Parts: sequence; structure tokens; C-alpha cells
Amino acid sequence: MVHPFSHYQQSADLIRSRMGDFTPDIALVLGSGLGFLGDMVEQPVAIPYGDIPHFPRSTAPGHAGRLVLGTLAGKRVAVMQGRMHHYEGWSYEEVSYPVRVLKLICCETLILTNAAGCVNTAWAPGDIMVISDQIKIFMESPLRGENLAEFGPRFPDMSKMYSPALRALAHESARELGLELREGVYCYFPGPQFETPAEVRLARTLGGDAVGMSTAPEAIVAVHAGMEVLGFSLMTNMGAGILDQPLSGEEVNATAEACRDRFSHLVLRCLEKL
Repeated sequence: MVHPFSHYQQSADLIRSRMGDFTPDIALVLGSGLGFLGDMVEQPVAIPYGDIPHFPRSTAPGHAGRLVLGTLAGKRVAVMQGRMHHYEGWSYEEVSYPVRVLKLICCETLILTNAAGCVNTAWAPGDIMVISDQIKIFMESPLRGENLAEFGPRFPDMSKMYSPALRALAHESARELGLELREGVYCYFPGPQFETPAEVRLARTLGGDAVGMSTAPEAIVAVHAGMEVLGFSLMTNMGAGILDQPLSGEEVNATAEACRDRFSHLVLRCLEKL
């Protein structure tokens, strides 16, 4: 369905009624196996997605499905513990619906995280990539349909989707922590099946470094709404066909768990510096 602006307002009003005088500045969307950052929020107010009018539900394994408001690394944040995916049956507008609501409750910066398949054969599972750009060419846009001018223009510019300033901040944070941080292009595929070896080769040919099933629609909607976007991909497995072994969701979550300390330290350092 196409949501009118009033639906976004109703969602934002419910959240405001729960958060009192608190106003978040930064929003985080946590991907598969990365929801533990939401548990680190201080003085949290947690709102299940089901309590928020018109909010889609998150059904993917490892996604708690709640919005957590509070303080993290000294910053006022709104953390989405779990996101929506097109493969769950949601339209691209519904997948990115929460981003517009986060904008309405005053979040001007959006940090997106995901678990991704590694396409760049010089990298390895466990590597963290800051997203420099994205490829989403085979599916419709989350901005399809009537433009909501309250959020942004009909034809938004996407030439600097992932903020160069925030990417520089991420690299500075990684150096301070002694972490190697990759930078590359995220290539979106809708899933829920893992990409085929041919699709992984296609992504590499097009200039992709990682493949995944999220993030791209949310980034488009955030940029349309005038938000600054920082994106991280955790390489949880090599893309199909690179190694002679099958892929599994269990492998994704196991790698995310093994890398949680490095990943959380990087995101928290970035928050401190914002």
C-alpha cells in the first residue's frame, strides 16, 4: 500500500508519547546478528513495532522487532533492533517506512548496518566494510508512486548517498581502534535465497564488493528525506561460488556473533565522534 503523510505522523506521534521529553538525534538500523547494540542503550525505552500504528513487523530470524530509545556512547539515539525486508512480503515503501518516521522524530543522521556476503576475493569473512555506494538496479524504487513533498523532491540526487564526511569519520575511528576497515560498494539482491554464483560474478563485474538483502531501500528513502547516511556491512561469508561450500543463515549469525566486539567498538567510536 501507499501510505499518506498522515500515517507517518500517527506513527511518530505514538513514539513521541512514549519518549516524553527525550529527542533522538541519530538513528541506527541493526541487521542480522547485530541487534546486541540495542541492548547496550542506557535508560532505554523499548517500543515493540506492533505497538506503532502502520509500522510493519520484522519476522527475520535474529531480529527482535522493537525500537529502543535512549543514550548510546553519550548520544541520543533511536535504535531499530531488527529491520523489515522485501523478502518477508513487504513492499519497498513498507520496508523503508520506519526511516521516514525516524526523520519525523528528529533523527538527522542514519547509521545502517547489515550482514553481507563478500564478493571481493581479496577480503575475508569477518571484515567490516564502510559502504561508499550501492547498486540496486533490478527492483523498483521505494520512492515509487506519489511523491510526499513533506519529505523530499520528486527526483532526489543520489550522487553522494553515503556521506563522505561520515565515511571519513568511520576510517578515523577504525584507525584509533587499530581495526582494518574496508570501503566498497554494496550490491542489493532481494532474497530470501542466497545469491547464485552467477549473480555474485555479476555483482563483481558491476563493481560490487558485497551482496545483501537489505539497506539499499532504507538508504534511498533517508537521502530523499535529507538525512546523512553512514552504512556498514559485516562480511559474514564469501559469496556463492567463491568457495566450494553451501551457504547458510547459521553461518551468517555465527560470524556476526564472533565479530560483535570489533563491530560494536567501531560503531560506538563513530557515535562518540558525531
